[in-house]
Amino acid sequence: MAPHGDGSTDIEKAELAQSESRRPISTVVFVIAMQAEALPLVNKFGLSESTDSPLGEGLPWVLYHGVHKDLRINVVCPGRDAALGIDSVGTVPSSLITFASIQALHPDIIINAGTCGGFKVKGANIGDVFLVSDVVFHDRRIPIPMFDLYGVGLRQAFSTPNLLKELNLKIGRLSTGDSLDMSTQDESLIIANDATLKDMEGAAVAYVADLLKVPVMFLKAVTDLVDGDKPTAEEFLQNLAVVTSALEETATKVINFINGKNLSDL
Repeated sequence: MAPHGDGSTDIEKAELAQSESRRPISTVVFVIAMQAEALPLVNKFGLSESTDSPLGEGLPWVLYHGVHKDLRINVVCPGRDAALGIDSVGTVPSSLITFASIQALHPDIIINAGTCGGFKVKGANIGDVFLVSDVVFHDRRIPIPMFDLYGVGLRQAFSTPNLLKELNLKIGRLSTGDSLDMSTQDESLIIANDATLKDMEGAAVAYVADLLKVPVMFLKAVTDLVDGDKPTAEEFLQNLAVVTSALEETATKVINFINGKNLSDL
């Protein structure tokens, strides 16, 4: 069998991947878009903000880090927009910090945690925390053969059947776009893709994690019902504090479950 550019064969690469899946998880990176979503988790684990961040100098990205039991826990956020002073939400900032975090922190697994909209017709309720099965985009419309599939960008989350059973979480597909509201075209694609949840970061994080071959899972807590009666922005702000608390509780259970296990145990 011919070697790869790094001198390894397919068999050697498979053996290495299998060996890594059996090694205890030691480093976890949470990618979280908003400070309000991140701080309950930061406070829960007593994490400290890095004053000499390895993610890069002169950038707004924020890194919190610490140790919980046998795990090194990192929480990374895109930080504040320099001009407007608000959280840098959306696909581009999340892609960048995911890439930088993988390069600098070498995580065994990434957890993209945050809030989302949910579809009540698919069983979502305010305050539910979902474990995401797979992710797609709903605002990358490229009506050319094969490019249309690229635009949807379907990717699987890392499979965690034991965790799902232990925590009894709801599971569903997540659809990502760069707008809080939903256009008619967005809605058509979300329905066509059979999504239960809608956010502004998940599929972008999945793209980078897949590119760099790092396992990624998603915890998404429902702040608003996309097919409900209330305006999205109003419902989101009204429920943000309570729902981020529920997100922290679930994320804590996930960390405690992960501790001492390897990837294949999840």
